[in-house]
Amino acid sequence: MVEILFQFAEHALKKCPEHGKIQVMEQHFHDVVPVLVDYCLLLKRADLMFNQLYDRLLENSVAKGVFLEALESYIVADRLGHLTTPIMRDLLAHYHGNGMMDSLERCIVHLDVTSLDIQQVVQVCWENQLYDAMLYVFNSGMNDYITPMEKLFAVIGPPLTEGRGLTDEEVVMGNKLLVYISCCLAGRAYPLGDIPEDLVIQVKNQVFEFLIRRHSGDSLEKEELFPFIRTLLHFDTREFLNVLAMTFEDFKNDKQALEYQQRIVDILLQVMVDNPDFTPSQVGGLFTFLARQLAKPDNTLFVNRKLFDQVLEFLCCPDDDSRHTERQQVLLELLQVGGVVQFNEERLLTLAEKANFYQICEFLYEKKHLFDRIIDCYLRDPLRKGEIFSYIHNLLSMPGYSAEEKQTVKDKVLQHIQELVTLDPSKSADMVLFHFAEEVQQIISELQDDQLLFRFLSCLLEPREGYLSETMLPLQRDLHELLLDLLCRFGPRQLLGFLQTSQHYRLEEAIQTTQKYQHSEATAYLLEMKGDVHGAFAVLLETLKEKLSVLTAESERADAGGEERDRDHTLSRVKESLNDIIELCHRSSDSLDQQQREVLWFPLLETMMASQKLVKGLNDEHTFEVLKELTMKVLNCMSSFIPLPAIIQRILQDPVYGRGKLAEIQGLILGMLDTFNYEQTLLETTTSLLNHDLHWSLAHLRAAVTRGLHPRQDHCNICLQQYKRRHDSAEEIIVFSCGHLYHYQCLQQKACGGGVTSELNQRWSCYKCSSSQGGRGGTTTELKRGRITSLAQTRVTSVHHDGGAEANGKKVFVEATLDSQQEQSWDQLRCLYRGPSRLSILAELSQCQSNEKTGLLMPTQPGTESFQLKLSPPPLIEE
Repeated sequence: MVEILFQFAEHALKKCPEHGKIQVMEQHFHDVVPVLVDYCLLLKRADLMFNQLYDRLLENSVAKGVFLEALESYIVADRLGHLTTPIMRDLLAHYHGNGMMDSLERCIVHLDVTSLDIQQVVQVCWENQLYDAMLYVFNSGMNDYITPMEKLFAVIGPPLTEGRGLTDEEVVMGNKLLVYISCCLAGRAYPLGDIPEDLVIQVKNQVFEFLIRRHSGDSLEKEELFPFIRTLLHFDTREFLNVLAMTFEDFKNDKQALEYQQRIVDILLQVMVDNPDFTPSQVGGLFTFLARQLAKPDNTLFVNRKLFDQVLEFLCCPDDDSRHTERQQVLLELLQVGGVVQFNEERLLTLAEKANFYQICEFLYEKKHLFDRIIDCYLRDPLRKGEIFSYIHNLLSMPGYSAEEKQTVKDKVLQHIQELVTLDPSKSADMVLFHFAEEVQQIISELQDDQLLFRFLSCLLEPREGYLSETMLPLQRDLHELLLDLLCRFGPRQLLGFLQTSQHYRLEEAIQTTQKYQHSEATAYLLEMKGDVHGAFAVLLETLKEKLSVLTAESERADAGGEERDRDHTLSRVKESLNDIIELCHRSSDSLDQQQREVLWFPLLETMMASQKLVKGLNDEHTFEVLKELTMKVLNCMSSFIPLPAIIQRILQDPVYGRGKLAEIQGLILGMLDTFNYEQTLLETTTSLLNHDLHWSLAHLRAAVTRGLHPRQDHCNICLQQYKRRHDSAEEIIVFSCGHLYHYQCLQQKACGGGVTSELNQRWSCYKCSSSQGGRGGTTTELKRGRITSLAQTRVTSVHHDGGAEANGKKVFVEATLDSQQEQSWDQLRCLYRGPSRLSILAELSQCQSNEKTGLLMPTQPGTESFQLKLSPPPLIEE
């Protein structure tokens, strides 16, 4: 195998293309070199690869580079952990020269560092920010876990001390430093693997000793105490405390470790308390960390309670409005992890109330079961004011609270009900429906402001889906009538919608209320509901007259040079009012007689014609044309209910037009004639379409009924005898649309059409087809293919005559009937086209059917037998 490898290498070098693109040569060696490396490792002959083969590949610079790059995958996979010094030197130079620093770092952390030039590697790693590789070389090559930390602290410490922002590179260094410290304290090697067991305790102690140093090695006079802990706290307080918390989890009975734990806690307190360089969030994070440690059952830490009181004073300082939300959140987190044990609750509550820390107050009230006081906390807290409704609903709905506690909360809510309704009327209404349905009258009496009461009642009585819609409020009728009164005052646009959806008000009282506030549309709606159509019409007509008079006055002002904007607005109001009164007349006309209809429509027409006459004398062509169109609209609408002669007679008798010239009413007359012509054309077109559809349906149905039937065989499908050979007696044959043929007697014996009392109405189904479908079909049997139920069941009766040659033969009478499906189709057709002429149409169709005669069966001997078909008219034409 070794010989083959050398031959393969020689062959590869000789076959290498000496000219052409460099990419071609690289591809050639990429195909060859990994094979050499792979087989050397399989043979466990790395010495061959590093000596003879590598020396041979050095002759070609491209082959050398491909070889060095190919080593990466084997190093990272831990198949190759040791390199000779020359190859390691060449690998460093090649990767560094080609900018492959990430690959270089991945290789270094997997290699045996004894083969490395540590000074060279460290210098390359530091210059190229390969911090993982540098830490690995120091740890594994020299068992030095402190020097790399000193190097990293020397970079990130000064800018943090001076309060400057860190660059992205410095942030990466700081994050790696935190992870490195965490790994060292946990007994794990960085960036991978584990610290040797005999060094774990030693490394932990070295790291702790390093962190708690009072000064760095090259300290200056102005350097503050404990620079390393101070630097980590400034860099990321929360993450550094998390590292310490994870480390403290492993401390059990290690006396030395517990001493370090207490020492670090003392230093943290000394560095952070009373230091303005740290924010309330950072100080609070420290005491949250301490509270968690003190809450442990095996805690051995000692923290002076005065420090907690000092922090409490710092966080609850009422004179400092900066970071108010942050300080409250920090203190709340501190309390939730067990810090409340460290405080005097009464003093804490007093300070929290002074500092307006309402969440802290809620936390303490919750412990004391003072739930009604929590309502005050929510109402005073501007940030959580809207959450009070959810809190009340949850407390009153969820189990776990006593009846007394819930009652105190209810009493507190009722005391502040006006404030709650002002805050959110909709949520207040939902809350009342769920929990205060019995106290609605008391709540309404508490709401002094009518506007506020209107918004509350609108939300309380609006239609809802689900559970809330089923909640019945006491005195619901009085509430709806009160809301009706408020709607008339504050929400007239919503009035009509409320009247249409609500069913809890008294009609007479509602009419009085709407009349009181002069809401004519609502009054007319209520009068119409009452059944007083003429009263509703009178109200709407009076409103229309008022708007028309306003329009006439504005037209006069426009003639004198007034504004057109007001006139256009009034025109739109006139159109709306006219549409309302036309809709009323439309709804009511169907239930009135002719005289009552005229009482509605003619006053409306006269009103519009009178206003048109008044405006005509003014110099306002636009208004006149609009009124003319509106008058024609009234004429078009009333022509559906009032005869045209009556309308023309009323127009001619009207004093407005009666004394005028024909030209004055020419427009009205021509408009009526145009409407008449349009409706006549529409009626004729509709009638033509209906007649066409009726003709098409009857033609297709007649074609289906009169279709001839052709039998498949000349024998009965039950007795298997040919029907032509039985000459001794009359022979009745039944043929189905599927082509099967039966003797009447054979089919009757099989009882395929039982339950029939009359032969005329007897219905048959094909015995053979129904049997093949798994059952003996009756009158309602239908096949999936639709072949049992025939379009026409033909019954053929043959009678033998013993007369002369001309009469020698059989006469076959064929009776065509319809099955149940065809009967249903006929019934639908009769219902669809029910009219005065349907009997004559069907009778004509029946006459056509009875006159048709068609030969059905072929005789056995031509000229000796004859057959006659008789089609009986279907019974469906009977009314």
